[in-house]
Amino acid sequence: MSHTPMGRVAAVAASAALVATGLTVGLGAGTASAAECSQTSHATKQDISTIGVTHTYDKTVSAATASGGTEITYKTVVGTTGIGNPYLNTITDYPPAGFSAPVKATVTVFQLGIPTGQHTFDVTPVPNGAGYKVTSPGWFINSGNPVTLEMTYKVPNNVPVGGAVTSGGIATAGTVGIGTELPNLTACFTGRMANPGEAVTGSLDIGGLGSAEGQLSSTGSVSDVLGDTISNVLKNGS
Repeated sequence: MSHTPMGRVAAVAASAALVATGLTVGLGAGTASAAECSQTSHATKQDISTIGVTHTYDKTVSAATASGGTEITYKTVVGTTGIGNPYLNTITDYPPAGFSAPVKATVTVFQLGIPTGQHTFDVTPVPNGAGYKVTSPGWFINSGNPVTLEMTYKVPNNVPVGGAVTSGGIATAGTVGIGTELPNLTACFTGRMANPGEAVTGSLDIGGLGSAEGQLSSTGSVSDVLGDTISNVLKNGS
């Protein structure tokens, strides 16, 4: 028995809807590596270049699990303790191997003005080796005002289900010893299968049927999506 591409889209949509209602089983993925997968890591630097002040570096990924096609954000926070007031002019983020360029990047920094305090700005990252960097003439840092970089990436479709996906580290440059390379300042998430909403949306996109009416939402039931999707697929494929 042959299956048309449209029929396959309907089957995927139906399966996703059934998952949402709990009528299918056996779709879970092994997570043996998850115990070794940490979402965050921390490092400090205190040597002759920091003039007796400790600089701190943290990297965190926004979700413990993610599926292919979704977005995930890596947050890097560069701070200091004591009386040191370095200026940071470059941060490079190293995503996991196989990730494409960031889809969004922001920096949160201290600025004088009205009001004075922490402000968030969109920035444009550029390739830097295996990573992506953002630069400035100098972002001020003191003990109460770190610099925070957030890089958002799209997770590749071939993310391993149940596998640990570990990023690279970071690199920084600036004044008063704030610059360093930290390849082990990593963040990890576990790959997973798409949830019903992601699966239906992705399947409809592949079949050229993506629309607001063809996605799970807070106002549409699974049965409505299933019925409408299959009806439309069969109608278009007949």
